[in-house]
Amino acid sequence: MLSTEHKAIITATVPILEQGGEALTRHFYASMLRDYPEVKPLFNQANQAGGTQQRALANAVLMYAKNIEKLENLGPLVGTIINKHVSLQIQPKHYPIVGASLLKAIREVLGAEVATDAVIEAWGAAYGQLADILIGAEESIYKQNEQAEGGWRGARSFKVASKTVESDEITSFVLVPADGGKVVTHKPGQYIGLTVKVDGQEQRRQYSLSAASNGVDYRISVKRENGGLVSNYLHDQVHVGDTLSLFPPAGDFVLADSDKPLVLISGGVGITPTLAMLTAALAGSRPVHFIHAARHAGVHAFREHIDALAAKHPQLKRFYCYEKANADGTQPHATGYLNPQQLAEWLPETRDVDAYFLGPKPFMKAIKSQLLELGVPATQTHYEFFGPAEALA
Repeated sequence: MLSTEHKAIITATVPILEQGGEALTRHFYASMLRDYPEVKPLFNQANQAGGTQQRALANAVLMYAKNIEKLENLGPLVGTIINKHVSLQIQPKHYPIVGASLLKAIREVLGAEVATDAVIEAWGAAYGQLADILIGAEESIYKQNEQAEGGWRGARSFKVASKTVESDEITSFVLVPADGGKVVTHKPGQYIGLTVKVDGQEQRRQYSLSAASNGVDYRISVKRENGGLVSNYLHDQVHVGDTLSLFPPAGDFVLADSDKPLVLISGGVGITPTLAMLTAALAGSRPVHFIHAARHAGVHAFREHIDALAAKHPQLKRFYCYEKANADGTQPHATGYLNPQQLAEWLPETRDVDAYFLGPKPFMKAIKSQLLELGVPATQTHYEFFGPAEALA
């Protein structure tokens, strides 16, 4: 039980977390992955190496401490964490491991003078409260997925029905249940979790579902990352007829019902969830402005598909921006980086729109700033990160 005294102590640690939260989470991850190697598959080691996982956790811990009196102020952060956990199949047994490792890190990083018994007790109670919230919410989703038509719990075997090269970097995989059954409906923008063994070691990853829900199969479109353990495995070693293990769809970055004009903005492989959103939107009559940025035509996936949709649906306007033009004659609507002037030209005349955007972090920071500068209400802009959620300050 989290007492008033506990809450006061947690609040008092906020300045410490603001100064050294990332050092704490770096120590936490290093210690936990060393002491409990069984949880290593749950964490993308590329995110560990790049520090994004540590920064994301430091931000989450800080936000939790700052809002310990009013957890409702955390807003969508809790939902994002819950969905990430569900996609990776985090289970109640994992929480004591994380809790023990977090308290150990607090003690070792802050030292006994700061991390007193009272501080450790307070953070233990605070972690217990948060764990109970997450476990309950995650179990509710696990049950919902299990009971839904075409649903399941845990891993389910899927066969690769097709493998299609979409660009120099992106390849799509259509996956059908090996048991011949249906698949649970997913919302436009959601992703699935996938578990594979690479060189004998289990790895878990999340990939956006890049096609509209049909109850029959799922499609993921995977970018080959330089040094990416799983993406290179999928590109090079997984073929039609092979079997992969999938977890049910998850994610709260989804297309909401609305009659406002829709703006979909993507950079690189960020195009993947917008494809399902676009299909869903075109089933109605709302205007859609589809804006995609790529380095060049060779890495621009799904251009022909989007062009064909635009020819069929007059409410769809599409615009492409390449960092540099191509010598082969495949030209975009603009070259260079997206800027406010270009974006203003491509947005609908009204700024009362729903805007969804996804791509590399620098791209997303720029788009968020530009949309606000151009008058799109902050409450009508929506985004999500591939990997650990970070702040777009």
